[in-house]
Amino acid sequence: MRGAKPHSIVPGSSPVRGDLDPPDWLGEDARAEWDRVAPVLINERRTLTVADIASLVNYCVAVGQAAEASRIIMAEGMTYASKGGPKKHPAVSIRSDAMTQARLLAGELGLTPVSRSRPAARGAADDGQDDLFGMGD
Repeated sequence: MRGAKPHSIVPGSSPVRGDLDPPDWLGEDARAEWDRVAPVLINERRTLTVADIASLVNYCVAVGQAAEASRIIMAEGMTYASKGGPKKHPAVSIRSDAMTQARLLAGELGLTPVSRSRPAARGAADDGQDDLFGMGD
């Protein structure tokens, strides 16, 4: 990604607390990813806000699409025969795009080693609020 990177993860004014149900329309793989990461973001790290829910949904959808495309590739192969010779299976591009989206969104959500290593991600206060300007009481 280009541009200045944020130096801290600042929880919003509306943190998600407690269980959060996924959308009913998530596929099986996306739902499994939701069940795996939502509790981490909500209960352990306390970094998910109401404004982040769409990013979490999109991340889970991307992971689900990558898994589905991978199964198709396993069953049908990475190429197919055409009149002009072997061609790349469409699922290869779908998987690649989904993996890229999942990686980018994982970074935004703090689900990658690099995003977790940022000082603000490690040193957030117990209440989930950072003292942005070092002017504590």
